[in-house]
Amino acid sequence: MSIIQQIFILIFPILYALTIHEFSHGYAAYKLGDDTAKRAGRLTLNPLKHLDPIGTIMLFIAKIGWARPVPINPYNFRNFKRDTALVSLAGPLANFISAIAFSILFNFLNSTVMPGSHNIFMIILFYTIFINIALGFFNLIPIPPLDGSKIFGAFLPDRLYFKYQQFERKGMILFIAIILISNFAGLNIIGSVILPPIRFFVRMLTGVMI
Repeated sequence: MSIIQQIFILIFPILYALTIHEFSHGYAAYKLGDDTAKRAGRLTLNPLKHLDPIGTIMLFIAKIGWARPVPINPYNFRNFKRDTALVSLAGPLANFISAIAFSILFNFLNSTVMPGSHNIFMIILFYTIFINIALGFFNLIPIPPLDGSKIFGAFLPDRLYFKYQQFERKGMILFIAIILISNFAGLNIIGSVILPPIRFFVRMLTGVMI
């Protein structure tokens, strides 16, 4: 498959997964009392408002990436740690729900209209399921600034929680380095952690082994 074909197939799955992920963060924050994302124009399903150049490129290269984080002000929440964790959980949860929804369509078409079909629509549909699952599990890794760090942080004492969050900027640099090294050296450090559950749920939802 050529690069152009890959881009054509992946463009919708990637744009959709990143957009619904970040929109859900902003929507959850808004419902919990923080309108920062709304005032920043991020409560929208327009993918251009959510794309992070590096994160999007990483999705095409390494099949793992991220969007531009939705701005939130946790001091607007009633419960700082709990609501921050709920907002963080909203992104991966939206990806998992999306994967389930698209899998219903995939399985319906695969069993009725297009049984065993490998046409372009079914391939795009499959990758929409796969990327949503992959993005969801990737973001659950408990290393700052990923969503999993804030979910995990909700269970830490306050003193440890704030020290943990101070690692956020260094954590992103470290994470990008790990992804690049993994991809180009064939070490697959992150993949060894998240690929087993990704493969399990992709197979469970689609019947396709990856």
